[in-house]
Amino acid sequence: MHELSIAMSIADLALDEASKAKAKRIKEIDIEVGEWAGVDCDALLFSLDAVLKSDAILKDTKVNLIKHPPLMHCNSCNSDFKPSVQYIRQCEKCGAADIQLLHGRELSLKSLIIDD
Repeated sequence: MHELSIAMSIADLALDEASKAKAKRIKEIDIEVGEWAGVDCDALLFSLDAVLKSDAILKDTKVNLIKHPPLMHCNSCNSDFKPSVQYIRQCEKCGAADIQLLHGRELSLKSLIIDD
């Protein structure tokens, strides 16, 4: 379950930022997760709940999980599309293989709301 190590990394990042800002408490954390990031969101929330309770600055922090569906771009027909399957190898509109993933694999700490 790598979600626990992800939760611990998120807590460490949040604490580092809180320390820089001399914050007494972190009220909210916004986390962006792409649907293709390979993260079990329920397991991540469960892990975050346990990890955040272990620190006074984080213990009452609200976690907002922002899920992003995948979005592909075709360089041949210059269109964006939501793929119907994860392992897509061609544009679903024109059939070209010159495609790239724009969104869907991200996992990031987007923002914190702190209390001075």
